[in-house]
Amino acid sequence: MSSNESVFHGMLVDHIRFYVDDIPAQLATLVDGYGLQVYARSNPAVEDQQELSVAVGHGDIRLLLTEPLVGDHPGAAYVGAHGDGVADIALRVLDTEAAFAEAVRRGAEVVSEPFRFPDGMVTASIRAFGDTVHTFVQRPVEQDVRTHRGLVATGGRPSSSGLAEVDHFAVVVPPGELDALVAFYRDVLAFEQIFSEEISVGAQAMNTKVVQSGSGAVTFTLIEPIPSETPGHVEEFLVQHGGPGVQHIAFSTSDIVRTVRELTEGGVSFMATPDSYYDVLPERIDVARHRIAELRKLAVLVDEDHDGQLFQIFASSVHPRKTIFFEIIERLGARSFGTGNIRALYRAAEQQRSQEVTATV
Repeated sequence: MSSNESVFHGMLVDHIRFYVDDIPAQLATLVDGYGLQVYARSNPAVEDQQELSVAVGHGDIRLLLTEPLVGDHPGAAYVGAHGDGVADIALRVLDTEAAFAEAVRRGAEVVSEPFRFPDGMVTASIRAFGDTVHTFVQRPVEQDVRTHRGLVATGGRPSSSGLAEVDHFAVVVPPGELDALVAFYRDVLAFEQIFSEEISVGAQAMNTKVVQSGSGAVTFTLIEPIPSETPGHVEEFLVQHGGPGVQHIAFSTSDIVRTVRELTEGGVSFMATPDSYYDVLPERIDVARHRIAELRKLAVLVDEDHDGQLFQIFASSVHPRKTIFFEIIERLGARSFGTGNIRALYRAAEQQRSQEVTATV
């Protein structure tokens, strides 16, 4: 690692900001469905607020929901163009000014210059992809990582979620833009490309490349559709979202069977998996944990690599435009992203999409 790259050493996901149109509706999904805890809110004593924000999370997962209250708020333009979605993936660094200066030197587009707040927090933002930015966040050593400027802590109800941290983000870009985004993360933020594959299912196909920070704590699965005469759900994401953006966020858990049961009881719906997948599963993998009958009942997928196994499942999107959704993943040593299961996801998403189209006819 060069001395210049060291400014990105130890980078973590600090929080994820969503711009949303209706905070109570989002809380119904995230708190009641996913079992996350409300831990901070906008200060009600502040007059003439331009936005309302609520922070929810569990473990190392921190989601900041912001609802714009005025038309000239940047969130209003975002929601108008994309609907609810990820506007900022904030990255915690040791020195915001140094990380920002190095990123800009390497070609990053400036969104906001470094600013030091009275409590010692320092932030600065650069353009990432589409209308999504990365904000560098430097926190004083003694500061609670759940501190958000302008918000006050709230006790909230204890969380029962089995979710632990953000495993990875999946980002969809238009055809021909994948390599440029890979280059951005590699050349500007010193990420490494760790995986690449072309995936074809029926008439649809896509290219996917995975980039990861030096510490391995921040991972992006980058996806571009391969144009075809029959557009699939990846192309549909670009249309419905209005350009590149975060397609899904994967949350880790130490026990996917228990977690999926709890989330299902909370009202979360998951994408179906063909029953035949489990009929041939014993021929493909000697499952190291969980009974196949349990996995079949819950529609949990299994894959493995040289380092171990992983279990994953994809929630159905509840977004009005059917864009962003969540993934739940349990790793037993595996470092990959379920290459075989990407095809299963692709098939499941296409099946869900076909059913929705048929239902509207």
